[in-house]
Amino acid sequence: MPDETKVELGKVQQTLFFPLLARVRESQSKRPLLRDPKAADIVRTVGIDFSTYPTPMRILVVIRTLTLDWWVRQFLAEYPAGTVVELGAGLNTRFERIDNGSVHWIDLDLPDTIELRRRFFTDTDRRRMLTASLLDEDWIPEVEALPGPYFFVADGVLPYLTEDEVTGTLARLAARFPGGKLAFDSYPRVALEWEHKMAAKRDLAFWQWSCDDPRTLERYGLRLLESGTTTRPPAGLRATLPAQYRYLLPLADPIFGRGVSLNLFQAAPEAPGQAS
Repeated sequence: MPDETKVELGKVQQTLFFPLLARVRESQSKRPLLRDPKAADIVRTVGIDFSTYPTPMRILVVIRTLTLDWWVRQFLAEYPAGTVVELGAGLNTRFERIDNGSVHWIDLDLPDTIELRRRFFTDTDRRRMLTASLLDEDWIPEVEALPGPYFFVADGVLPYLTEDEVTGTLARLAARFPGGKLAFDSYPRVALEWEHKMAAKRDLAFWQWSCDDPRTLERYGLRLLESGTTTRPPAGLRATLPAQYRYLLPLADPIFGRGVSLNLFQAAPEAPGQAS
């Protein structure tokens, strides 16, 4: 009989276990910033060696997750029945944390990851999984068939693509979904050197894309609405954090403040008279 707990993923896809474990370990802490029982269920079931995926800087991953969650919630507060697309969903449980009972949701990822996801998640009338590469276009009509407006979120995904792949994807989404929003993390060039050392030690995929200034991405039909870091998340989210995080996170600026940007963009609206 095949071992149903065995996991076989490509090198890039294997990195999905870092944020999964960060959420689990945060959930197990004394005063967690987030609780993720679904992630804990997955970790108890899936058969992998988790020693390969340490989380010494768990708080940075957790703040990244909270920031992207915050922006999606803000979108759904305005458009409760809109559509959210998780690009490179991995084993993310954002839907479980955010579902408002009316959102339409797509989890998009490569075949091996979607096969793994189907062990733990089930399609419903409002939430389903799509097997596709975000670099392709064949999945886009399936999103367009769902109610707008649209929100695309990529959590720890884009850095593994080349610059041409990233900019091509952003330009394509901006053109196909005018007025839509996109949220994702980006990293300056200096961060790639650190990541490459860590990835080499664990035989994992290397980051390929860096971005020193998210505003340079506006040339691809986007407008930067908000940008934060893991030490200085958006003001609205920061106000909800416990006092020790509000005061202590900014003190980490000299070390971590420029290591990641958390970005919220909006695609240019459709021009008057332009066909829908």
